[in-house]
Amino acid sequence: MAARVLVTGMSGNGRSSALIALGGLGHRVVEADGAGWWEPRFEGTEYDRFWPEDRVAALLAEESERTLFVSGTVPDQGRFYDRFDAVVPLSAPEEVVLGRVAARAEHGFGKRPGEREKIRRDLAEVEPLARAGATHEIDTRGPRTEVVDQLVAIAQEFRTQ
Repeated sequence: MAARVLVTGMSGNGRSSALIALGGLGHRVVEADGAGWWEPRFEGTEYDRFWPEDRVAALLAEESERTLFVSGTVPDQGRFYDRFDAVVPLSAPEEVVLGRVAARAEHGFGKRPGEREKIRRDLAEVEPLARAGATHEIDTRGPRTEVVDQLVAIAQEFRTQ
């Protein structure tokens, strides 16, 4: 049975780039921050995106010979940690993250002042929560190939015959 790995982390840490590369290597990849993988709702007075229990449960129950890498960061992700073999936040210092989001062309999030402040808040408040439930952590300041190699090695730790 192949491993199930959650790749999490704040915007600008390279999750999407890593998933593209992992998919190119033949792994199953799901960008769970994308359309169809979250539902909006209010939690107290805050509006945010949450993973639908039934959809995530069905994904993680699928049997496959290929490793599954799920990428996403939502407030309720911790309730799914026990269904993953590994939980791996990707991280980099604030100045690196902000430089990446300013330079990327795929989408515009992080280019406006309010979004940059949200990224700063997330790095200070949300990233420590992701680390607290992590089985591993990868610093993404190095080349993407090194990040991908580390993710593949982590998944291999959990592969069963």
